[in-house]
Amino acid sequence: MRSASSANFSVRMARAPSRAAAGSGAARGAARVAGAAAGGGAARVRPMERQELIDRVERADNRADGLERDIERLRTDVADRQSAALKQPGGRQGDLVALLSGATEVRGPGIKLVVDDAKGASDGGGGGPRESAGFSDTGRVRDRDMQKIVNGLWQSGAEAVSINGQRLTALSAIRAAGDAILVDNRPLVPPYEVLAVGDKKRLGTAFQDSADGQYLHVLQESYGIRYTLSAADEVRLPAAPSVTVRTATAAEQQKGAS
Repeated sequence: MRSASSANFSVRMARAPSRAAAGSGAARGAARVAGAAAGGGAARVRPMERQELIDRVERADNRADGLERDIERLRTDVADRQSAALKQPGGRQGDLVALLSGATEVRGPGIKLVVDDAKGASDGGGGGPRESAGFSDTGRVRDRDMQKIVNGLWQSGAEAVSINGQRLTALSAIRAAGDAILVDNRPLVPPYEVLAVGDKKRLGTAFQDSADGQYLHVLQESYGIRYTLSAADEVRLPAAPSVTVRTATAAEQQKGAS
């Protein structure tokens, strides 16, 4: 008898762990289901948040595009008004002032000067007199090189000058920011195309014979900087993006005029 009850007891003890294991398995299964449901909700939320961010970026881009159009329209209106104001009182004198100040587009005979970095200039280091902190590659065209070139063209008789489509005026600044050359705070990318309006025969010769023209030749011979100079029957230079009138005097009214 003891053996039978002992057998029954052992059977009951064997069954108890199986029920506990089943309960534990059910709990784990419920937890997995709950986790999957929560994960599904998070998965649904993330695409919604992403789409909302995309919509906000697109709206901001559209506003920025609209502001750019407004700026361009206002800039054109200001340029037209300045051109009209310059032409009214002085006739031909107004045209000359507009030309020299860069307020109007200009075209005519001139020269085209293309200056470029030496081949493989970005691969090597520098040294010698052209080396300086932050810009040691001697085969790269630098801001002071462009300054000398432009000043040489002005001194050789150029009436108007542009670099890569940027019209230069008496107030234009050519400087460097890191490895980039800036003209009026706008970065330029090589090759640098310099257009100059003037006597196409005399202007090119005068520039090459000038000290700044000889400087450019030394850059070519010593550092491999490349350039080509050619005469052109017509070059077209745009108006400067913005011309600020700093001083203005009212024209005197002629006697007898009402």
